Amino acid sequence: MKMFKLDLQLFASKKGVGSTRNGRDSAGRRLGSKLGDGQFCTAGSIIYRQRGTKIYPGTNTMRGGDDTIFSTKDGIVKFERWGKDRTRVSVYEIVEAIETPVEAAK
Repeated sequence: MKMFKLDLQLFASKKGVGSTRNGRDSAGRRLGSKLGDGQFCTAGSIIYRQRGTKIYPGTNTMRGGDDTIFSTKDGIVKFERWGKDRTRVSVYEIVEAIETPVEAAK
């Protein structure tokens, strides 16, 4: 009669009862686009919240201290490709057509 030698590893059936070191998380920072392409914005409106320069400022926009892009004039938001691998956002003012007296008479 042969005897078999078993090499078994027994694992705990319960997790340890010590205090856990996990269980905390910070709230989301609400980053990202606040205005879309083609939307109207007023001067001072936040267009894009970011960490670092994922999006660069273009015409009539500036970058804040926390890299937020905001508009400096009223107008239409336009996201544009800038070079091979960059994106910038610009705000273009709305130019209203002025009627001439000849057009008004028609």
